[in-house]
Amino acid sequence: MKQKVKFEETILWEDGDYLVINKPPNIATLEDRIDPVNVLGLARASYPRAQVCHRIDKETSGILVLAKNPEAYRHLSLQFQRREVIKVYHAVVDGIHDFQNVLVDKPIAKSNDGVARISRTGKPAQTYVTSLRSYRMHTLVACRPVTGRMHQIRVHIASLGAPITGDERYGGKPFYLSSVKRGFNLKKEAGEEPLIRRLALHAYSIEFADLSEARVTVEAAYPKDVRALVRQLELNR
Repeated sequence: MKQKVKFEETILWEDGDYLVINKPPNIATLEDRIDPVNVLGLARASYPRAQVCHRIDKETSGILVLAKNPEAYRHLSLQFQRREVIKVYHAVVDGIHDFQNVLVDKPIAKSNDGVARISRTGKPAQTYVTSLRSYRMHTLVACRPVTGRMHQIRVHIASLGAPITGDERYGGKPFYLSSVKRGFNLKKEAGEEPLIRRLALHAYSIEFADLSEARVTVEAAYPKDVRALVRQLELNR
């Protein structure tokens, strides 16, 4: 969601109380020190009382819910506290894996260097992981976090020996087209660049209750870079 993109173009669903958007990658949810462009700032240009109800990492794309008023914000915050919100992330991970609703129940502690680690002294954290499709050297997985710790999915899935592709902080490897495409050739002068320039993690769907207690379910399509990655994996199975 760079400045060239209109905030309205990211909206997937809205009513009088909530906005659900498909956050593009590489934009912060809230203001950060490096980049002044962020979701909350863009939202408030059109919705002055908007509040972000939860966060996803700057590099991560996908579903994000904003409240249009304080009552809506409190209502959804309580659902998060009670663990009544159902969130599902999709990720491409390194290696071939057959996860069938595997529960990763490992406490996570965050450190001053911005890295999260599994630690006995950390806060409780649970994530369910299911394989959706296997490829030659990668797997598309669905992750359903029960809790919401920093980098939870990234840490938990790496602990299963399946780091997210492109997530070098937690052991993931960059994805190069030459690794799957037979006869791939680069011009002699060119160095090969990764097909996706971030971790391959996308917040795919969310389910929550609106102010009338009706259940709302919204899905977010993959952004261009994840679509390109999955397409190449499919073409070169």
